[in-house]
Amino acid sequence: MRQRVLSVLAAVAATLAFVIFLPATSASAATCATGWSSSAVYVGGDSASYNGHNWSAKWWTQGEAPGTSDVWADLGGCDGSSPGGGSGANCDYPAWAAGTWYNAGAIVRYTNGNLYRAEHENPGYDPVISTWYWQPYSCDGGTPPTDPPSDGSFVVSEAQFNQMFPNRNSFYTYNGLTAALSAYPGFANTGSDTVKRQEAAAFLANVSHETGGLVHIVEQNTANYPHYCDANQPYGCPAGQAAYYGRGPIQLSWNFNYKAAGDALGIDLLNNPNLVQTDSAISWKTALWYWNTQSGPGTMTPHNAMVNGFGFGETIRSINGSIECNGGNPGQVQSRINLYQSFTSILGTTPGSNLSC
Repeated sequence: MRQRVLSVLAAVAATLAFVIFLPATSASAATCATGWSSSAVYVGGDSASYNGHNWSAKWWTQGEAPGTSDVWADLGGCDGSSPGGGSGANCDYPAWAAGTWYNAGAIVRYTNGNLYRAEHENPGYDPVISTWYWQPYSCDGGTPPTDPPSDGSFVVSEAQFNQMFPNRNSFYTYNGLTAALSAYPGFANTGSDTVKRQEAAAFLANVSHETGGLVHIVEQNTANYPHYCDANQPYGCPAGQAAYYGRGPIQLSWNFNYKAAGDALGIDLLNNPNLVQTDSAISWKTALWYWNTQSGPGTMTPHNAMVNGFGFGETIRSINGSIECNGGNPGQVQSRINLYQSFTSILGTTPGSNLSC
């Protein structure tokens, strides 16, 4: 009897082994559904393709992009030429949309026609602004296109820079500024020549106002120093309670801003905030980080305000909001405007409209 049971078990095992090791049949990639649209409303069961995957809506959607919300179920990779979907030779990726949250790995087509892959998650930053958040991407495995280099093409010459800041601190070097441009290649390098010059003038006018003409490297009111530590942040203030005072061209302050700027630039500024007052290029980079990626108390980044025609006034709002705008301090607003008008004149361009906030 025991021998018979063993024989049966052996036969079953052989059958299972045969089943388990049968060669799998190859399956072709699913065809991509119609590409997801930010303006469309999807209800439970509706399908759309996005970033080379098909997705199914679990319930009524309200503009959430697939992969950014639990409302969408990932049905797996797809291939084809449907809008926004294909991951094959068609390179059919969705258009970048400002204000849309992108997870690391998302691929978009920017307004210049090139593809970009998100290296780090971000709330819809321009793909050409920062190589930390986005890198050029080629879907066919070839060499991806490169963005226009900033080095050597800055619209402000060293002579013009010196004319703008005749009494500047030697820490704020022109070479430090131009070295920082590589972190944000879209700055003063987007749009027409007029727009490029206007953005450069707007940035430099605001930093001039913040630093007394690039004279002050650190915040002058030392009584404020202990106030810039938000201990409720999970990382706290490892450099010390009073270590996150204003520094640099745009007077970077608060531990969470040092953390965010450092993360974006690949520099540990949370533990080494003094780098902003000892390294000229890093100091300029923090100012460009704020200008290109932060809305502050405003509704848009200063970069977007200038390149999308909203005017200099919106850059003021993004830096100081109601403290100066809407009648908060018209004298300070006018001081910034006067500097901007002076700098656009030096750069040989017009200031445009919407100068005040």
